[in-house]
Amino acid sequence: MKLTLNVWRQTGPTAPGKMVRYEMPDVNPDMSFLEMLDVLNEGLIQKGDSPIVFEHDCREGICGSCGFMIDGKAHGGFPKTTVCQLHMRHYKDGDELFLEPWRATAFPIVKDLMVNRSAFDRIIQAGGFISVPTGSAVDGNAIAIPKSNSDRAMDAAQCIGCGACVASCPNASASLFTGAKIAHLNLLPQGQPEKLDRALHMVTTMNEEMFGSCTNLRECEATCPKGISIENIAIMNRHFVEASFAHRPTASEAGAG
Repeated sequence: MKLTLNVWRQTGPTAPGKMVRYEMPDVNPDMSFLEMLDVLNEGLIQKGDSPIVFEHDCREGICGSCGFMIDGKAHGGFPKTTVCQLHMRHYKDGDELFLEPWRATAFPIVKDLMVNRSAFDRIIQAGGFISVPTGSAVDGNAIAIPKSNSDRAMDAAQCIGCGACVASCPNASASLFTGAKIAHLNLLPQGQPEKLDRALHMVTTMNEEMFGSCTNLRECEATCPKGISIENIAIMNRHFVEASFAHRPTASEAGAG
């Protein structure tokens, strides 16, 4: 099959970028999208041109490394599908596609289709972990956890941090990512001792990283390759409000200030 690709090319974070057109005359329908780009890059290298930079690792929809906009849709817009899981048979002979990097202030472009998502790492560092000693390992059945809580926690834990939620949100909000990381731990017994501090620190860091606010448009949920529910945003907001009240100064402390 023949495809025409319009790819965003940008040599660095501060360099000007532009769309560059490439003709792909012989695309195998069974290729993944990234394999198709590999073939394109092989041809560019053979001609002495710079290959297209894009991020990837496992290519199995697990690591969350890959991701860019295809025709204005995160990961191509197919339900619960990352770019590495997207196959060319979803497209028709003669299609013209437009490839762009995630667009968000908090995700500065590194080069071409690759962006810097270290803002997500800093949100995790702010509280996405268990630091309270829990002693030696015990039998899994010894800790009673309501099935509804365990199901919700494991659903939230599926988040791979790809950034599609931010890229698809008109406000570039990271609420779905942050909410999933908070809910994953806060719904389980091991996460209870630090529940409020976790919510307060992670949401504060998210805001400091210049992500936008959530206005419940649900674009994040629609484009998430793991189907993360916006229920996790509600959990995050509830725990953040609880934490804000728990950490507000008393009347005597406020007067002393």
